[in-house]
Parts: sequence; C-alpha cells; structure tokens
Amino acid sequence: VQLVESGGGLAQAGGSLRLSCVASGRTSNINTMGWYRQAPGKQRELVATILSGGSTNYADSVKGRFTISRDNALNTVYLQMNSLKPEDTAVYYCHAQVLVVTIEAKTPFDYWGQGTQVTVSS
Repeated sequence: VQLVESGGGLAQAGGSLRLSCVASGRTSNINTMGWYRQAPGKQRELVATILSGGSTNYADSVKGRFTISRDNALNTVYLQMNSLKPEDTAVYYCHAQVLVVTIEAKTPFDYWGQGTQVTVSS
C-alpha cells in the first residue's frame, strides 16, 4: 500500500486547511485510515482515525475543530482542519492499517505517507 498526502501549507491562526491522502496498491484490505502529526522535538501523535465503516476517533486537542472523512471508492481519506492554532503546526502523516486475517491469527500491517507540512502563523 502506498499513501500520498497533499494539501499542507501555511495558514493563519483561525484559518482552515484540508489534507487529502490517496491510497494505492493492495487497498482492498485497508481497515483503519487516519492522520498523525509530529511537531519539532515531539513524538508523533494521533490526530484522528476512521474505520472502513465510518467510525471516527479524535485527539482531544482537535475535537470540534478537525473532521476526518473517507471515500472508500476513491481510497482517499481527508482531514478538514478549521480554527487552526499555532500549536497545530507539525508534519502531518497519513496512516493506513491493513488487517490480514488467517485461520491462525489477525495480523496488522501499518503503512505511512511521506508527510506534509502544516504551518500555522499567529
């Protein structure tokens, strides 16, 4: 599975950006897709995830401001970011998890995009 992000850039505080991530390759078994971010000097952290059925999960820091959505037919996940804050500045990474199910076990495989920079100025 290959993931390609787009949509990052520079925004002012209070502004909006929309990130997109297109998955290609063996996408039929993708279960969870999501967005993570990593600010300078900090660990990578979860932003939002969405299951193939549509269930979503958000970090507390972005609840009410960010919305994750997914188009399974296009193998694309989106992150609409509103009311941006300077602390949202980070490299944003797209993530996909494939669950391989056999008689013996269910094995997850994780895939990452190359990252897209989001910078929010005050």
